[in-house]
Formats: sequence, C-alpha cells, structure tokens
Amino acid sequence: MNRPRLVAIFSVFLVVVSGCAAPVANPDATTGSESDWSWPDDPPTDRLGWENGYWYNESIDVNQSDGLNATERAAFVNRTMARVEVIRELEFTDPVPIEVISRAEYRNQSRFDGDEDDESEALHADWNDQVWESILLVGEDRTIDDVFDELYGGAVLGYYSPSEDRIVLISDDGDPAIDRRTLAHELHHALQDQQFGLDGSPPTQDEQLAENGLVEGDARYVDRLYEERCADDWECVARPSNTGSVGGPFDYSVFLVIYAPYSDGPTFVSALRERGGWAAVDDAYATPPVSTEQIIHPEAYPDERPIEVRIEDRSSAEWVRYDHDPVGDTVGEASIFAMLWKHGAIDRTDLNRNTGAYSAYNYSAGPSKGWGGDLVVPYRPASDADAAANPNQRAYVWRTVWDSEADAEVFETKYVKTILQLRLGAKRVAPNTYVLEDGPFADAYRVRRDGDTVTIVNAPTVEALDEVHPD
Repeated sequence: MNRPRLVAIFSVFLVVVSGCAAPVANPDATTGSESDWSWPDDPPTDRLGWENGYWYNESIDVNQSDGLNATERAAFVNRTMARVEVIRELEFTDPVPIEVISRAEYRNQSRFDGDEDDESEALHADWNDQVWESILLVGEDRTIDDVFDELYGGAVLGYYSPSEDRIVLISDDGDPAIDRRTLAHELHHALQDQQFGLDGSPPTQDEQLAENGLVEGDARYVDRLYEERCADDWECVARPSNTGSVGGPFDYSVFLVIYAPYSDGPTFVSALRERGGWAAVDDAYATPPVSTEQIIHPEAYPDERPIEVRIEDRSSAEWVRYDHDPVGDTVGEASIFAMLWKHGAIDRTDLNRNTGAYSAYNYSAGPSKGWGGDLVVPYRPASDADAAANPNQRAYVWRTVWDSEADAEVFETKYVKTILQLRLGAKRVAPNTYVLEDGPFADAYRVRRDGDTVTIVNAPTVEALDEVHPD
C-alpha cells in the first residue's frame, strides 16, 4: 500500500516568527515594456507583477470588517498573486480557486480520519502508531490520528490541495475574513504546484518532513518577505485580529515534529537563495532534501545523505512484520529531537535560543545532532486476525546509526539513563534490558550499542524480546 503524506500543505502559524530582513526582487525589472501600452495600464499579455487586472503595487478598496464581497475578494486575491510573483520571480500560469470556510466546518471534515472499514487503512494506522510509540511520543493510551485531530483542529489557517488545485482558508470570525499572510502563503503553494508539481510523497516520515521543509520553507520565506514589504513600502489589507488558536489541548512534542518544516524550512530556503539566488531554490525541487538533518543544518544539503539502515528479520513464528510498504520507517533528527525535548533529556530552554535567521525554533541539540540514519520496523503477533486485535500487544525494532561512536554513546546514555530510567521509571532487570511496568509506554526494552549503532528492541514482555529480535 502507498503511505499517506504525513504533513499536508497546511499553514500552521501558532508561533510568531521574528528575524532579520532578506533581499527582495526588483519589481521594476519584471514589468516589461511595449510600444502600444504603458504602465499602469493593463498589459496586453500576462507578466510578473500583474494578475487578472491588478498590478502588485496598485491600491485596492477592501474592508473586511463585515466580510468580503466578490469584488473585494477578487481584488485582494489577484493583487496578492501579483505580489507573490514579484517576490518569488515566478509566474502563475492558471487562476487559483479559493474557498473560505469556518473553523467549525473545518473540524467537521475530520481530515485525519481514515475509513475504519478499510483494512489497509486500519493496518497502516496500527503500523504508524508503533512508529510514533518507538520515539516515545504517542503511547498505547491513544493513537497518532487522535493527536493529529487535536493538533490541527484549531491550528490550521488554510491549506492548498494539489489534487484539487484549490485553496481553502479557515476563518474564526462570524463574517469570514482572509488573513493576508495566510493568503500569500497558500497562493505560493499553488504557484509551486504550477511550476514544479506537488503531487506524490516520499516513503518515510523523515523524507516527508524534509521535502516539506523545502515546500513549506519556500512558502513561509515568501510570506515573511511579503510582510516585510507591507511594513516598508506596500499598502496592505489589515490582518484580522483572530488568526488561529489551538482551541483546546494538544501534544506539544508531536507539534514540534510536524512544525519542523515550518520552523527551519525558511532558513534552509534562505541559505539556498544566498548560495545561488532563486534559481538555486528552483533547482532544489528536482533534488529535494532527503532528511530533516539537511533542513536543520543547511550545510548538509545536498551532499550529506542519510546512511541506509537495515534490520534483518530474525523474529520467531509468533511475531510478524506488517504487510506494509515500506516495512519500516525512518524518523530522523527532528523527531529524535522532539523525543529528547519531551522527556527532558536536553535543556528545553535551548528550543528558543540561537534560532536560524528565519526559524521559530532551534532543533539542533547535541544528543540528536550526530544522527546519521535510522530505521523503525514494527511487529505484531502472528495470531492476530486483523489490526484491531490485541492493540497493546505490539513490538518494534529501532536501529539508529550515528556519525561517530561518541555520538552513539551520548544518545544511548540519554535514552537509557535519562528517559527510560529517570523520566519513565523503568527498572533494569538484566544486562541492557529494562522493564517499564506502568504508563502508556509500559513494555520491555533491550538497548544495545555496537560502535556507532544503537539497536532498541521493544516488546510486551522480556521473554518476547528474543522472539521479536534475538541478540
């Protein structure tokens, strides 16, 4: 089965990002000139900085206090398209349909609910729960889909659907209004799709987050430059006072994983632009980043690629791997960072220190910085008739490879001593073997380091560890 995309093309603006300004395009160089017309008249053919009758720098009469009528919306959208063109130096080739819905309507869509009657969907959900459990973020008391529903229900301001070629913006007001930054962000996604194509999805969690680091990083970088122009020399439509809130409890550590592309992606894109202008950013769509390591550390792109990690299936007849493609997942540096942050294995205050020029957070930490590659392979009892049987009787093997033996030792120490023993209360019952008796991560764990490699085996009981993956 094909794996669904981990992160849709969403605008998630829970954090106000601050940073220094970056150079913007020269609009005068993009308007062109012909003998039969002169600016500010409409040009005879489409060009950068002009869309559907509106120049990027002309005034429009828009008042959102009681919502937008059709004329106001057309003016707002088309001028924003022209401005995105000027900043990004790319041309829209097609119009972009836009729908504004209420947050209540969005919540009712249940975007993360699969078909409960579809066994392949249920199998994937069960497999994916084990991946998130392996990084000790989502335990056996809930599912990752439930966590996503809590997170996205109040955080999403809008999304672009590549399959439908349309934008949906979400309003918290009784009279639907459009936030200019969200509009610019989502219009840029449409521009990306028209110029580069946004269909398809990489096979692993880390690759999906990495590719989203380019896609979302580009869009967030552009909407940041848009806001800088509004502050400096553009007349802009006022932003609504309410621009999204979580509206209830949500898991901050899972949020950190999902937010990594939005946080560090803009700095990654800015670094590419500094190397070779917008052309370097354009070229990256043909060879996108393949790990969150490359997003967090732009100097690693494109040459430092993840190590291919393999795990031989040595399970007994009692345990089987999932009938899932791929059979295992790579969680990557950003997800490991979130695990360390959640359980206090790193200084939590470092998250907001020494951020990149366009980054909200700092995802670089000693115990995760030396990541070289990883693979998580979930297992389930061979006797289970379907994915719903014995949901807490699951297992996994997680192998991480590090840049050096010293890096592997640091990770092993943080995982065992700080997380398993100190934070979760696991007891050592044999060499390299630990039992956590209570809580959502209650299981048996075997942690073994061999040089630069750390292998973690998880199972419901100590006896089952050897059945899943014997030493």
